[in-house]
Amino acid sequence: MNKSQTKVSCREWGEYFGSKVYLFKLENANGAYIELTNYGATLVSAVVPDNQNKYDNVVLGYTSLAGYIADECYMGATIGRFANRTGGAKFTMDGVIYKLDANDGANSNHGGFAGFHAKVFDHKITDEGISFTLHSADGDGGYPGNLHLVVNYRWTDDNELYISYQATSDKKTVANFTNHAYFNLSAKGDGIFDHSLKVYADTLLEVDAGYIPTGEIKTAGNKALTGEIMLGKIIADGVKTGFNDCYILKNVDNNVLKPAAKLTENTSGRKLEVFTTYPSVMVYTGDYLDCKPHGNFLRPYQPFDGLCLECQYYPDSPNHANFPSTILLPGDVYQETIVYKFGTV
Repeated sequence: MNKSQTKVSCREWGEYFGSKVYLFKLENANGAYIELTNYGATLVSAVVPDNQNKYDNVVLGYTSLAGYIADECYMGATIGRFANRTGGAKFTMDGVIYKLDANDGANSNHGGFAGFHAKVFDHKITDEGISFTLHSADGDGGYPGNLHLVVNYRWTDDNELYISYQATSDKKTVANFTNHAYFNLSAKGDGIFDHSLKVYADTLLEVDAGYIPTGEIKTAGNKALTGEIMLGKIIADGVKTGFNDCYILKNVDNNVLKPAAKLTENTSGRKLEVFTTYPSVMVYTGDYLDCKPHGNFLRPYQPFDGLCLECQYYPDSPNHANFPSTILLPGDVYQETIVYKFGTV
């Protein structure tokens, strides 16, 4: 995993409630590039070669800011203050009950109505990429503390996308950030069924019907992902409704970059390797994709058009003392990293 000097360009992309929105392009020495926007600190595209050196965008997205504003599927966005679900839209800390936005039935999901996916971030172009910053006021979405978040994107000559998160708060709070990119390595609108996926985990969280963890950890069973069988066959033969599961990575207590997943697509020969410092990865096969704006496939996105590999802390962690802690104390720095490495098999 190497550093590189990346060519960065920028153009205005519109406005959102009076704040200017920009589209950034980070291109490496080989001509592969990513595009980002400060609306939601969002990954808009990742244009990388296949095994015939044909370049395609392998991230679901939209060609205009209007598409992202209308989107309800968190397409490529930075998720905060708390990625994934919190049961009952509340948690207790130091004897105080904090009530959150109930935007997913009775539960809170992806930061509620104050989620970072729909915020305009400040930005700074750096020698290595782009740094996005956001101030979230005390009480946003029900969360305590004035929180300051920095999201750094870096693109290397080895087609590696580094995403790092640093956050501080002036009050004791909880925090959990991730990226919600949907990947389709074929770059075609025929689903992710011909992809194979390996996840470096033997266990996952048990959840109820609303995808809220029960607190139990169980073996992956028929949801074990070894990379040996196409996703379409696994879904058809065993899982039926796809994946919306939090896998507990091996070496969970070791806060260093470790393998999380490897996604491959045979026709294009593309592969995506995921590394992270986080303790888990959420595998979501886009079962509920139902987007009104037209996307890369010149139509609204539909179920299984792409899949998410969301590295993060466990869902509903503030309500489970046996889960890795998501508490952020004043004076401490939240610091986690996700790496998406694109290549060919």
